Amino acid sequence: MEAKEFIESGILELYVYGLLNETEIAEVQQMAKQHPEINKEIIAIEKAILNLSSSFSPFISHSQFEKIKAQLEIKHTAKVIDMKPRNNRMQYIGWAASIALLIGIGYQYFELEKTNNQVVTIEQEKNKLQETVVDLELKNKTTNDVLAIVRDENNKVIPLGGQTVAPTAKAKIYWNKKTDEVYVDASGLPEPPEGKVYQIWSLKLQPTLTPTSIGLLADFKANDTKIFAVDKTSGAEAFGITLEPAGGSATPTMEQLYTLGKV
Repeated sequence: MEAKEFIESGILELYVYGLLNETEIAEVQQMAKQHPEINKEIIAIEKAILNLSSSFSPFISHSQFEKIKAQLEIKHTAKVIDMKPRNNRMQYIGWAASIALLIGIGYQYFELEKTNNQVVTIEQEKNKLQETVVDLELKNKTTNDVLAIVRDENNKVIPLGGQTVAPTAKAKIYWNKKTDEVYVDASGLPEPPEGKVYQIWSLKLQPTLTPTSIGLLADFKANDTKIFAVDKTSGAEAFGITLEPAGGSATPTMEQLYTLGKV
């Protein structure tokens, strides 16, 4: 077969798209070696297909892609009557253009999806960064509040020592006699067991021992500073901390008296 006849047969287009069997591929490769014009034609077909596939818009939507794909599948699965043999070159070019169209649209859809995923990832990272900033601001405010309590000259500091049930326990009371505000530094207390809570008592010693509950140290584990604000009190002569069932008790459980200190 002459080179011109071979080119016009349409076999080169099928070769470029990988639609030939092994025997036909070997035949094309042999002819390309023997005839430079055949090899040149193969290169020209490849370039034409690449140019065609890269010329489509990158902004085609997924729904448009599916519609075009469906139309092409209908077109090329329909029954063909009186199909002519390979010498109809335009037939193969039509097939090549259709395949190139699908390749181009598929590639652009893939790139669009990749871009959308990148946008989602960036948005998630932005949200995490914002959460971190808010968390740091809250911690900074908490630290400043604690420092303000410790440095307030109007606050009287009352150390509470460990008792029989917990000899190594300790705590501090910051009591402002002008405002009657009370803060508890519970950093020297062990973490309470499950179902238990520390309860703070304002005590009057004379004429008889009179305890008044001024609050619970709720969310003990979650409080990183272990500084707790409790109810105001006045006229206290001592402060004590007991370990009570969750929800607190009406009167202190003296067997569970962890710390005690006189004003």
